[in-house]
Amino acid sequence: MRSKVKSIGLILLGAVAGILVSLNIQAIAERAAGSPLPVQELRAFTEVFGAIKENYVEPVSDKKLITGAINGMLSDLDPHSAYLDQDAYRELQVGTEGQFGGLGIEVGMEDGFVKVISPIEDTPAFRAGVKPGDLIVKLDETPVKGMTLNDAVKRMRGKPGSKITLTIARKGETAPIVVTLTRAIIKVQSVKSKMIEPGYGWVRISQFQEATAESLAKQVDALYKRGALKGLVLDLRNDPGGLLYGAVGVASEFLPKDALVVYTDGRAPDSKKKYFADPEDYLRDSAGDTVKDLPAAVKTVPMVVLVNGGSASASEIVAGALQDHKRATVIGTQSFGKGSVQTIMPLGNNTAIKLTTARYYTPSGRSIQLKGITPDIVVEEPGDESAKLREVDLAHHLANPLDKNAATEGEKEVQEQTPKKEAKPAKPIEFGSKEDFQLAQAIAFLKGEPVRGQPPKTVAETKPAR
Repeated sequence: MRSKVKSIGLILLGAVAGILVSLNIQAIAERAAGSPLPVQELRAFTEVFGAIKENYVEPVSDKKLITGAINGMLSDLDPHSAYLDQDAYRELQVGTEGQFGGLGIEVGMEDGFVKVISPIEDTPAFRAGVKPGDLIVKLDETPVKGMTLNDAVKRMRGKPGSKITLTIARKGETAPIVVTLTRAIIKVQSVKSKMIEPGYGWVRISQFQEATAESLAKQVDALYKRGALKGLVLDLRNDPGGLLYGAVGVASEFLPKDALVVYTDGRAPDSKKKYFADPEDYLRDSAGDTVKDLPAAVKTVPMVVLVNGGSASASEIVAGALQDHKRATVIGTQSFGKGSVQTIMPLGNNTAIKLTTARYYTPSGRSIQLKGITPDIVVEEPGDESAKLREVDLAHHLANPLDKNAATEGEKEVQEQTPKKEAKPAKPIEFGSKEDFQLAQAIAFLKGEPVRGQPPKTVAETKPAR
């Protein structure tokens, strides 16, 4: 038996080496060119593979084992590297176009549970009060522990109109929260706007998609057609990010031409790049440059950028660029701190890997990773827990190369909670409404009025004791 397993292992060793070559990933080629392949480690892998094939209680397909190995290899690197099977790869491609089916949440994996990065505005999850930092511990009656992220996402997807029950563990709650959501076709309107009061406009970006910069230009232009602006609020709260060139395009609408927006740095030569407020860096295909048609006043109108703990990645790029160029004042709470670049590498058969290949840096050289964007003026939001969840809280997070201490600050152990009783989630904040405290403070700042850092206390909190 042992000799047979060893025989299988030796055959598979050659197969694994062949797979590594066929993937044609630059990092593997670079390693192979500079040093020999790690034969001992590969032999251990193939011996385990052979032992499972020969001795596991039930037959297991080669595809399942190889896919599981790839999943484990990538998920152990950082929270954002992942293997994309055919379904996940297709959903990624469709999602960037702004329409997909499901519940409307940006998720990651944390200690075997699905962790909510940010709910997408105007979706079933958002309306049900799902919050950044929530841990999804059960899907219907099935525990999430032990599932891969892809498996969990597949379960949350489904036919529009069908229902799914999520059991959520939330920090600060003594009992898990149980919500039943109805799946829907998620059509994300990435940009919306309105005139808060005469002369003061508000534009909100909920996610960076292919047409976000173009949509923003149209919304800003529409505001100016209603009259000259004295101030403009760019709202990036709970924006989980999206496409890099979308972020560069958005920043370019408010910065001088050729201003540095962001730069990336990694090991591979093509991961070292600077992105400027230039059509070459934000236009794709033959799309027209809508930025050049904006009113000239857009470049100088007083601005506030609103951020919170749900503002990540592309939204942090925009906030950091406008802050570094002193083009806008950033108000809100500390942003998420996702300062890493993920590159999609197709593998054939409509699958791919999403691999972290570089870090983002603001124009002044600040690394966004773990630290995020620190507001110029801190303004808290009533009941806002999103600022408590940040990149530094995710397992296997990438370090900040400019601050070695940042790799350990804020690290927390996620504790499994056993469902006890159903609790009603708090009503989500409606951004842009009259009750939006942070927006009200942003408008006050633009008008030169005092800014309050803390929201007013509730009537119950202010009532004198008897």
